[in-house]
Amino acid sequence: MTDELTVSVLGTGIMGAAMARNLARAGHTVRAWNRTHAKAEPLASDGVHVVDTPAEAVRDADVVLTMLYDGPAALDVMREAAPALRAGTAWVQSTTAGIEAIGDLADFARAHDLVFFDAPVLGTRQPAEAGQLTVLAAGPQASRDAVAPVLDAVGARTVWTGEDGGAGSATRLKLVANSWVIAATAAAGEVLALAQSLDVDPNAFFELIAGGPLDMGYLKAKTGLILDDRLSPAQFAVTTAAKDARLIVEAGRESGVRLDVAAASAERLERAAAQGHGDEDMAAAYFASFDENA
Repeated sequence: MTDELTVSVLGTGIMGAAMARNLARAGHTVRAWNRTHAKAEPLASDGVHVVDTPAEAVRDADVVLTMLYDGPAALDVMREAAPALRAGTAWVQSTTAGIEAIGDLADFARAHDLVFFDAPVLGTRQPAEAGQLTVLAAGPQASRDAVAPVLDAVGARTVWTGEDGGAGSATRLKLVANSWVIAATAAAGEVLALAQSLDVDPNAFFELIAGGPLDMGYLKAKTGLILDDRLSPAQFAVTTAAKDARLIVEAGRESGVRLDVAAASAERLERAAAQGHGDEDMAAAYFASFDENA
């Protein structure tokens, strides 16, 4: 297989659209599909072939990359694509799907003789657009060279976690990482809300911890989005973060671990979404600190 591939991208939301653009810029032939066709249409100006059906997208593809909302969505779309899937095609599954769903997706891959890679990514809109994501990947050593050009185009680094994508080792690491991201985001929103409610200048707090072990660039980044009213376009949307938080809580429960912070964070994110902030950056969970729609 040459380094110039035909790649199918199924799902062109915040992350999928950026990945499709970077694949096209790297010289690959990219066919993209999205459930809402209009959201994919701008990709045409970047050299991406926007198609009408998943089957049309995957026909004769060397690699299929899925970046959809969750595991069931990825499975449904792959079922739609099934009539055009070619045996031996590599499937790079980058949706944050959860542990149980990864098993279902791997079963589908086996049934259709696909080479399955569990490959969620770390990063938000900006690193995705810059091709600077970190890819967490599990899949057979013998087939990694076939997908390396794709992973290199979308990410700055690939961290291999195992040989069997169906075992979910990459997804497990992604859930651990996201548990920290979601907890830190919730804490950032709460500290800002508390400071404001107590008539404390948030900058006084930032100066208090500056340069010490409690200082954190992520805290300033997320509170900055709130203070500067830059929650749109989202780096990582509230609704998606809420979904991931629920997957984390479920993973803990299945392993006999109670994750109170993740559960509370999921509730905060869902409350913010109900207030109308679902499409904004996950920092908008801040608004869940207030009873009325802020």
